[in-house]
Amino acid sequence: MFNHDLILGILGGGQLEKMSAMSAAELGIKVIIYTDEQDAPASQVAYKTINGALDDLEALEQFAQHVDIITYEFENMPLESIKHLQKFKPVLPDERLLEISQHRIREKTFLNDLGIKTTNWHPVSRVEDVEKLFKETNQSAFIIKTNRFGYDGKGQVKVKIDQDFKKEFGSLKTTDLIAEEIVDFMAEISVIVARDKTGRLVNYPPVVNEHKNHILHKTIAPAEMPPEILGKAIEAAYKVANEIDLIGVLSVEYFVTAEGEVLANEIAPRPHNSGHWTIDACDFSQFDQHVRAVCALDVIPPYQHSKAEMINLIGDDVKECDKYLRQEKTHLHLYGKKEIRPGRKMGHVTILK
Repeated sequence: MFNHDLILGILGGGQLEKMSAMSAAELGIKVIIYTDEQDAPASQVAYKTINGALDDLEALEQFAQHVDIITYEFENMPLESIKHLQKFKPVLPDERLLEISQHRIREKTFLNDLGIKTTNWHPVSRVEDVEKLFKETNQSAFIIKTNRFGYDGKGQVKVKIDQDFKKEFGSLKTTDLIAEEIVDFMAEISVIVARDKTGRLVNYPPVVNEHKNHILHKTIAPAEMPPEILGKAIEAAYKVANEIDLIGVLSVEYFVTAEGEVLANEIAPRPHNSGHWTIDACDFSQFDQHVRAVCALDVIPPYQHSKAEMINLIGDDVKECDKYLRQEKTHLHLYGKKEIRPGRKMGHVTILK
């Protein structure tokens, strides 16, 4: 029986947490946010906010005393904090997928071990390692990425065989690195799945993603591609969810090559930017599914009632939001961030087709 007095604790206070708190409120579930950010977007809609450092174990323990279940919506959450919180309350998804997704080599090894293809990759730590790769492969360029804490293009550089890349390599400021071979892809797609405590899995239609400056700019839903390509993406995401006994929502991003290969790129153990369109174009959004799953409710097969195009409002893009307010079949979502900065996600707009 559904517990109407349930209190959900969410680690983090950004836009993902805000939209999850709004979904929880529709079910009468109170949300307490724990964040290191003052005046966080999620605080605008949450029942209560507790401020503290994400690695302050004592403060986290106090937070746990106020909630029944805990979830998170940022994959760079300190793993030790999650493990500590599990001593007091259930944390969903648990630390297994978080630990995998926090380290690129661990993530790609996990995917490859499941038989899921990725781009070819190589562990590196020094400039000499990359120079050796150029000699041993027929590649003329690599993307060098930090294994940890990289997102939206941060923590990565492109190096070419005919350049002196010592400065670029040094800018990464770590020796825990991965070299990825560059993929000649025709599209980037992603798929979001939700899984509940009974093991039931549902998915949203795969979507096509377009990036600008390494940040998601536009999502087109659904992806208009051959069924066999979309089927591969869904099948791989189901494999990941079942392998780690997921309770919650996850997204898997892929490259699709001209030959029809589907190469997994990244896993996100949470609702994802490429799923924001589900709020307006589906009967149940990705945030609804995440809240339902972690609160021991059944996930529901989603119905997409409209084709959609989601556009991120990044930095100064938000200054043009007035035009969307006057546009038919258009839903504007502003995150309530006070400071506009280049590369900062200020909101999104979903246009129904």
